[in-house]
Amino acid sequence: MDSSPELTRLLNTLDRTAMLELALILIAAVTLIIVSQRLLPWLANRLHGTLRHHALALVPVVRLTVILGALILALPVIIEPSLQNMVAILGAAGLAIGFALKDYASSLIAGVVSAFEQPYRPGDWIELDGHYGEVVHVGMRTVALVTADDDYVTVPHLKLWSSAVRNANNGSPTLQCTASFHVHPEHDATRARAALEDVAMTSPYLSFDNPVIVAVREETWGTKYIIRAYPVDPRQQFRFVTDLTVRGRAALTHIGARAPLPPAAAFSPASQPTP
Repeated sequence: MDSSPELTRLLNTLDRTAMLELALILIAAVTLIIVSQRLLPWLANRLHGTLRHHALALVPVVRLTVILGALILALPVIIEPSLQNMVAILGAAGLAIGFALKDYASSLIAGVVSAFEQPYRPGDWIELDGHYGEVVHVGMRTVALVTADDDYVTVPHLKLWSSAVRNANNGSPTLQCTASFHVHPEHDATRARAALEDVAMTSPYLSFDNPVIVAVREETWGTKYIIRAYPVDPRQQFRFVTDLTVRGRAALTHIGARAPLPPAAAFSPASQPTP
């Protein structure tokens, strides 16, 4: 079936006047975009505080508004503005927009699921899509985290379909922290374990309502000690781990426990005892 007649009825004849009108619309749109992208940053650099950020945030809004306005003015010049044509154009545009926004819709559906399953709540410390931080906002489409570097990270709920969520406290005020130590195998393990227990029990960040565990694991290169303990507040976790690490290393050095050899050196002929 030949669609040429329908295409002819859909499009206007682009004579010299129509081409001139389209050129004027294009020139005006490009000029407005260039002026806004230079004027608004210039104005923002002369403002302070939130006003500066609001002025900079207007740049993409103005650009989008100008582009939409230019399209609205240009379409009647190119396309015959009849009811049949408008229905066809709106139908095609709706299909294209629906396909483009499928991820947005999926994020909205995942947001509804998260509201019932609650894999994370405000106040939880989670790792999602490679980002670890405290949940500060759960919206309909995204979850917002503040990381240890004080970065504000927004992750779409869409990641729930393909990524695992690691929740460190899961709505609880308690959060387990770990501090790891690597020691040469030639040392007194009983003294080392007792020293690390004392380090954890004397930390100013320790929550005494939860247990302190010192786990020991023998590796090929030496011995690994892991302190598992809970801070008073989950937001103290990084200071707590730092305190355990610094004082734990000092305690192990004090009892004569030294660092292990690098893996390559541990199995070299020079490191083997002579018969």
